[in-house]
Amino acid sequence: MSSKYRPQIFGWFGDLDKGPYSVPLHDRRLSYANNNYCAFIRKIPSDQVFYLCIYIIAVILLCSAVVILSILTYLCDPILETNMFLAALSGVILCFIAMYFVIPEIYHNLFSHRGSPIIFNRKTSKVYVNESDFFNFKFLRHPVVFLQPKKRRIKEYDWDDLHGVIIHNMSRNALSSTVLMVCQPGTHQVIDHIMLDPARAGAGSTFVWGWINSFMVYYKSANIDDGEYKSDQEAEFKAHRIDGQGWPEWMVEAFNATSLEELAEIKQRHNITQ
Repeated sequence: MSSKYRPQIFGWFGDLDKGPYSVPLHDRRLSYANNNYCAFIRKIPSDQVFYLCIYIIAVILLCSAVVILSILTYLCDPILETNMFLAALSGVILCFIAMYFVIPEIYHNLFSHRGSPIIFNRKTSKVYVNESDFFNFKFLRHPVVFLQPKKRRIKEYDWDDLHGVIIHNMSRNALSSTVLMVCQPGTHQVIDHIMLDPARAGAGSTFVWGWINSFMVYYKSANIDDGEYKSDQEAEFKAHRIDGQGWPEWMVEAFNATSLEELAEIKQRHNITQ
């Protein structure tokens, strides 16, 4: 069995259904919720520091391996020591390929501040993302992207076009993540990906997905005071997670839009044509 979403994402483990869930949320990732919207962070500071250190160590080791293997390649006679030469050359190429994937992760952890929240408005069915470009799972990037670590993706999505899947990290730790597949309206054709809930163990990987689905349909299990900030602490939440992070003014207003008509008025007032 495979995912119904195409192209299928690497590490796919299962598709997730939409609808209300009875599972309560016991999680630090819910930062804030009120009757209009909720905000989940995707980066907990301790995780960010841990993965940053891991990837920096990986780059140091890869650079050392490139130097050693390059010297070995240079010293080998490609005719008399063909096998050793090819092995060393292959090692150099593999190290460069590995760095191509590791370097974006370093930038991502360095420049994704304040948890990189994702916002879900249940009255307009809109989802708002403002994040590092390296969240988007586009493996084939132009090398110049590495020189733009602060490049951001600031977008509005329709909730109906986002579909959850579980992926796993192929390790013995059995960690899994929830990814939102962004599909063309009314189809299963994937055009983008959004990381929703990274690095979870076992069944815990579906708690965030379940809570958001319950929130979007006003189901009782989604208690809006479960988060880091209570529903009457919106100013404190925005000061901590939103201010100074490059969110457009119209989008911050749109968090609390109570209808599509009100959202259209906000966009018109700010000359937003999308």
